[in-house]
Amino acid sequence: LHFDEVIDVRSPLEFSEDHMSGAVNLPVLSDIERAHVGTIFKQESNFIARKVGAALVSKNIAHHLETHFAGKGKDYRPLVYCWRGGQRSGSIAMILSEIGWATTVVENGYRGYRSHVIETITAKATELSFVVLNGVTGSGKTLLLKELENTGHQVLDLEGIASHKGSVFGGDPVAPQPAQKRFESVIYDFLARFDPTRPVWIEAESAKIGRLNLPNPLWQKMKLSPVIEIVSPLEARAAYLTADYQEWLGDSARVSRTIDRLKEFQARRTLEE
Repeated sequence: LHFDEVIDVRSPLEFSEDHMSGAVNLPVLSDIERAHVGTIFKQESNFIARKVGAALVSKNIAHHLETHFAGKGKDYRPLVYCWRGGQRSGSIAMILSEIGWATTVVENGYRGYRSHVIETITAKATELSFVVLNGVTGSGKTLLLKELENTGHQVLDLEGIASHKGSVFGGDPVAPQPAQKRFESVIYDFLARFDPTRPVWIEAESAKIGRLNLPNPLWQKMKLSPVIEIVSPLEARAAYLTADYQEWLGDSARVSRTIDRLKEFQARRTLEE
């Protein structure tokens, strides 16, 4: 089916943790409103909570109709979802349908989508063929992946998706790492569109990139895949790393704090040097 737009009506916090890629967030309850209704439900009654929630939802939907939906034509076809395909998505879908728009609600909502993500990653990890690039830090694995992608090859850049270079110094100071579920959703987006008749190039990783865990089926498949070892001269690695970690230069305090995190893995004398 073709949809003109995917609409996530969950609260902004729910949306920020994860969502269908490309979806627009039109919450029918804000984070504060959702918490307020939940408190009434727990402390007073379901009936009172539903009345209060209905008033807030109606107000917010009216705002979306006057703003986001104001310029939509009669052939507009939205796909709507909430947490489990229940009252929040049902409320806005009913109104959009009454206007005359062919509106579809995602069955089981985000929970159904989340299950589909996990099932697809598992299936694609079995179906796809991976070629793993390995090499010591600074050998140019990421550069090679980018060149492969630029020349039309299928590439899964896990460090790019994770916003982390994979080392203790690898956190991106500008773009923080996504939530675990969002990380997995973006991996799903790539795997779902890859051609199984062509190899997928991927960089060797441990089971974690920063604070994010690789989906286990994918990591297990990587360990069984053919590996190409990248060997680069020490001088070239040093020059590449100096440029790649430019933001660290001149911030000796940050460097020292980060080195301290290696105490469990390196001898004290090594860290002091």
